[in-house]
Amino acid sequence: MSFDYINALLKKPTTRTPIWVMRQAGRYLPEYRATRKKAGDFMSLCKNPELACEVTMQPIDRFDLDAAILFSDILTIPDAMGLGLYFSEGEGPKFERPIQTLADIEAIPSEVNNDLTYVFDAVSTIKTALGTRAPLIGFSGSPWTLATYMIEGGSSKTFAKTKSMLFNDPKMLHLLLDKLADSVIAYLDQQVISGADSLMVFDTWGGVLSKSNYLDFSLSYMQKIVTGVKAKHPNTPITLFSKNGGKHLNEISNTGCDGVGIDWTVELSEVEQQIGHKVAIQGNLDPAVMYATPDVVRAEVKKVLSQFKGDTGHVFNLGHGITPDVDPENMKVLVDSVHEFSAK
Repeated sequence: MSFDYINALLKKPTTRTPIWVMRQAGRYLPEYRATRKKAGDFMSLCKNPELACEVTMQPIDRFDLDAAILFSDILTIPDAMGLGLYFSEGEGPKFERPIQTLADIEAIPSEVNNDLTYVFDAVSTIKTALGTRAPLIGFSGSPWTLATYMIEGGSSKTFAKTKSMLFNDPKMLHLLLDKLADSVIAYLDQQVISGADSLMVFDTWGGVLSKSNYLDFSLSYMQKIVTGVKAKHPNTPITLFSKNGGKHLNEISNTGCDGVGIDWTVELSEVEQQIGHKVAIQGNLDPAVMYATPDVVRAEVKKVLSQFKGDTGHVFNLGHGITPDVDPENMKVLVDSVHEFSAK
């Protein structure tokens, strides 16, 4: 079974530039909104393997995408750790019992996979539904990103509580991050066992840290994850994505990962020159381009593709997730034009 997406990550020859899109199963699709309504709420959708499979397959059935990504959420691990995850309408995720003390961290269970069987069941259900149509990407949030939600009790603009812990009690934060890294390794390991062909680690909030703190509190734990997962699954490609991580590219590419995700704030050509000899590069069309006319989308796709000079090692993606109010027709334009302009 040969896939352009896997080959690109391994820097092997491809027939064309592969494309998948972050949040490709999401609210911009009317069929997704219908399934989510049927599920009742977002977490009920995540926790129902059949419905998670249904929404994972929706963009695969509609567009000529080169990979499917497991439909789930990055906060499944903190939820399984007993922090009481819930979603407020229009406000995003919240935790009833955020991490406040050393005792809170020490009380976190180290083994949470038993409470995440719904994720692994979803992976195997999706894998069966996909067959040989496309590879399946499994994923997790990075320890740093998960920790910010767990300490802040939800999303944050200032990360005041997390950064306060970082500066006032770094040992305490390191203890939490270390526990999270171990849980992520076990979680990704089980996703591969259940059928995931490739893995992503999403470090959504890595970009809010200074260089030295990023290396210390974010990248070192992603490094631990890459090493831990590769020890068990040396042939499963792993991509690391730190939003606003353009200033750390060399360090990210030295972790032993296979791919580095980049956002739209860096030039693809410069990234390729810097790290393209070591790793594959994923990205990096500005998601806002998806609001433009089809002609503009095509022109912007051409621009991104023309920046990448290598024969392989590029996975086309948006620089972040597709937004809910995008016209699905533009997604078709995006996918088809990537394939049309990059066909060998």
